[in-house]
Amino acid sequence: MKRVALLGATGSIGRQAIEIVEAHPELELCAAASGSTSLDGIDAPLKQVGGDLTQLLDEADPDVVLNAVVGFAGIHATLWAMEHGVDLALANKESLVAAGELATAAQARGGGRTLPVDSEHSALFQCLEERRPEQVHTLVLTGSGGPFRGRTRDELLNVTADEALAHPTWIMGPKITIDSATLANKGLELIEVVIQPTSIVHSLVRFRDGAALAHLGYPDMRVPISYALTYPDRAATPLQPLDLTALTLEFQAPDLETFPMLALAREAGEKGGTYPCAYNAANEVAVAAFLAGRLPFLGIAELVADALERTDGSPARDLEELVEVDRAARAFADERLAVA
Repeated sequence: MKRVALLGATGSIGRQAIEIVEAHPELELCAAASGSTSLDGIDAPLKQVGGDLTQLLDEADPDVVLNAVVGFAGIHATLWAMEHGVDLALANKESLVAAGELATAAQARGGGRTLPVDSEHSALFQCLEERRPEQVHTLVLTGSGGPFRGRTRDELLNVTADEALAHPTWIMGPKITIDSATLANKGLELIEVVIQPTSIVHSLVRFRDGAALAHLGYPDMRVPISYALTYPDRAATPLQPLDLTALTLEFQAPDLETFPMLALAREAGEKGGTYPCAYNAANEVAVAAFLAGRLPFLGIAELVADALERTDGSPARDLEELVEVDRAARAFADERLAVA
C-alpha cells in the first residue's frame, strides 16, 4: 500500500489524482489539502483547508506527496518532501523555478525521488529512463501555443480573459491556462521549446547519434499523474490507445516577439540566482491582475520585465531569503499596477 498526500486536492490535477487513487487499490489517500475550497466529499483521514502544509505532512507520514498547489505557495511542501526523503510527485514546477538551488541541496540531503507530473517533464523523464547523460544531445519541450497561437501583437491588444482561458487542447486551472496563453508556462519549463499545436507529442529527447525519441499521447493529465503515483509500474488508465491513422503532426518555432514571456524566462534562467524567483512572483501577480481586468494581456510580460530589471538576483542562502525576494517582487508588481 502506497500512502498518498494530495496537496491542491480540489484543483484540476487534484481531482484527476483522486480518480487515479480510487481506481488503484494499492494507493491510499492518507491526507488531502486545499488552499481555500471545502474538501467535503473527499475521503481522507486527514484533511486541511489553508494552514501550514508541512504540519499536515508531518502528521500524515506519506510515502508520496503529490504537490499540485498553484504557484510559490507550494514551495514549503516541496522542500519538506525532499528533506524527508519522501517521493515527490511534482505538479508545482514553480517550486523548482523559484528555489532550484535550495531544492537540489534538499533532495541531496534527503535522497528521495522527484517524479514529474507536468506532462512535458513526465514525457522527458520516460524518454530518458536507462539513458546515460553522455548519450543525450538536447531535450525538447513541446507546447500547444495556447489560444493565441499565430496572432500578432496588434491582434492581442484587446483580448479578454475569457478568450485567454479558451485553451485549444487542455482543460486546466485559470492560472496555468493564462500562462499557456502567454507562453510563461513554457518559460517555467524551459529547456528547448517547439510548438506542437495538437498536444499529441509531449516532448522529445535528441541523442548524439542523430536519433530522437518522442512521447506521444492524448492531452490528458491522468497519464502523467498515474505514472508518478504508481512508478516504477505503469498502471492502466481508462484512456484509449492513440489512433495513429488520425494523427497529423506539425511543429513550429515559438514567436518570441509576440510572446516575450518565453525569452524573459530564458534570460532569468541564464542569469540564475533569484531572477527565476522574481520572474515567477511577478508573473503570478500579473496573471491575477489580468484575470481581474486590471491589466491588459500584453501588460503581463511588461510587468514581469520591469520586475526583473528591479531585482538584483543575488542567490538566496536559505528559504527565508527566498521568501523575501518573492515578497519584494510581488510588492513591486503591485506598486506598478497601482500607478498603471
